[in-house]
Amino acid sequence: MTTETEKPPYDPEARGLRLVAVLLGLTVVSGLIDAVSYLGLGHVFTANMTGNVVVLGFAAAGAPGFSVPHTLTSLCCFLLGAVAGGRVALHLGAGSRRTWARVTLATEALLVGISAAVAFTAPGATATTYTLIALTAFAMGLRNATVRKLGVTDLTTTVLTMTLTGLAADSRLAGSGSHPRSPRRTASVFAMLAGALLGAWLVIHHGLGIPLLIAAVMAGVLAVVTSGRE
Repeated sequence: MTTETEKPPYDPEARGLRLVAVLLGLTVVSGLIDAVSYLGLGHVFTANMTGNVVVLGFAAAGAPGFSVPHTLTSLCCFLLGAVAGGRVALHLGAGSRRTWARVTLATEALLVGISAAVAFTAPGATATTYTLIALTAFAMGLRNATVRKLGVTDLTTTVLTMTLTGLAADSRLAGSGSHPRSPRRTASVFAMLAGALLGAWLVIHHGLGIPLLIAAVMAGVLAVVTSGRE
């Protein structure tokens, strides 16, 4: 207990924006990324792997507009990114959470930034499609592994199934008397929706480069301002 003359101990983890706000920002980025990948890269997801597994089934069945090579590229690169994220967690997870989060998000910003540069430089090329899928899927795998290890409740940044389930199952309609995390869950849903809406509009009207650039800038800013505290 501190007196009026005593200062609380310095906590470097408290510097910057709390992880809840940072992860909500990253959820917006996920909406942008999946808008780019699904609408601009041949109906494939590079952030939402649940949807990607379903898409792989569609493609394998011969449904028009879906590609097995595109989807497998996304899945494999996402898994490679998750492996890299696990390795980063082994090296940095026992130390400062702030440093750990900043390194991961800076890497994501770099990868997505390279994707934006490729999209601006060689739009429409087959090699560009595979490059964008590979880079963004790897970045999302790296981020997802980190977010999972950080363990901030109800903020996965890429999927909403359990978030929506929690909103409904813990609501007053379901007979729950207390739902303390409803604001966080609701914010996560609207963050994803906002990112997807913005991303879709930009893809339709301006191509792939601009939404990828915005996603890279957002990830970079969040890397700079994040703290290590929930």
